[in-house]
Amino acid sequence: MNLKALSALLISGGTLIASCNNGASTKKEDKDSTSTTATASPSAPAKFGQSDGQEVLQYTLKNAHGMEVKILNYGGIITDIITADKNGQKGNVVLSYDSLSGYQQKGQPYFGALIGRYANRIANAKFKLDGKEYSLAANDHGNTLHGGLKGFDKVVWGATPAGDSSLQLTYTSKDGEEGYPGTLQATVVYTLTADNALQINYKATTDKPTPINLTNHAYFNLSAGKDSNILGHELSLKASRYTPVNDKLIPTGKLDPVKGTPMDFTAPKKIGADIDKVKGGYDHNWVLDKKDNELETIATLYDPTSGRYMEVATTQPGIQFYTGNFLDGTLANTRGGQKYGQHAALCLETQHFPDSPNQPSFPSVVLKPGETFSQTTVYKFSTK
Repeated sequence: MNLKALSALLISGGTLIASCNNGASTKKEDKDSTSTTATASPSAPAKFGQSDGQEVLQYTLKNAHGMEVKILNYGGIITDIITADKNGQKGNVVLSYDSLSGYQQKGQPYFGALIGRYANRIANAKFKLDGKEYSLAANDHGNTLHGGLKGFDKVVWGATPAGDSSLQLTYTSKDGEEGYPGTLQATVVYTLTADNALQINYKATTDKPTPINLTNHAYFNLSAGKDSNILGHELSLKASRYTPVNDKLIPTGKLDPVKGTPMDFTAPKKIGADIDKVKGGYDHNWVLDKKDNELETIATLYDPTSGRYMEVATTQPGIQFYTGNFLDGTLANTRGGQKYGQHAALCLETQHFPDSPNQPSFPSVVLKPGETFSQTTVYKFSTK
């Protein structure tokens, strides 16, 4: 089944596909469609350690084609996406660690984690909402990044296998947590489909107005570690504009055209082709050319060496393309002792635009009581 058909099936099955405000919806939600899931059920979870006095477990999703996805209830972290290359050889296409210690080490760059309450950056670690100013943790050069000191990536979520090849995660973020207003009830469902797609459905409700921006921070290398960097991968983005940033990676508020610049991925292009022309490497938000809140394929990634091909579909208005610029080979407890150096992997984080709470010209990210935040993102794998 292609992604367009999957989108139609999701909509017809009653899954609410919307983002927040430009975006948020008060519609009562039906159960998520599981018509496209594979027949295999999640296996018994494996023990992975303890955090905050709670057991950390690793769940495995499988489908009939032998694809596997492994997920922790800690941070909702994707530790493995195991899929075959063009020769049928399986490999893990996301960066990961061999233990919980790796995911909890200082400076751990959010490998595979769910990000919230607000993904990406908020300038000067503050924002105003309904006339009141809220202060957040300044954990990134005076700004707040990925939810603060203890974002959704560092908490233990409630985990329940939900139907065939699905895992439902839930977390309650209390009023005032990391400085954000309102108690937020968040639910994320990971589903491995029969056609080798990892579908992620995010939903949240609140009892006070609050900004919200949820995503996943998986680091992809489609060579499954055979290539030490992703500069030879070919990327396309369905985006004719992007949000330029200042020297602290905060958007200027402008939407600039990509045409004629190193930011142009409207046709497939090797990531290494123009990266030297971008100071520090790619770490920017692209403005997607798509209809609001509809699930559309907006990116493709291809590794010519392995033949692996990934399509990304989302309901979100933006995507952060990040080329692992800050990886420097010093992370401990890496899988198989690998050295994850600069550009060892890339992230394609579907999202609302960075710093939207302080950018009135950007689509609103405010979720209000009685509304439901909902977004769907799909990463589909094949070979060519």
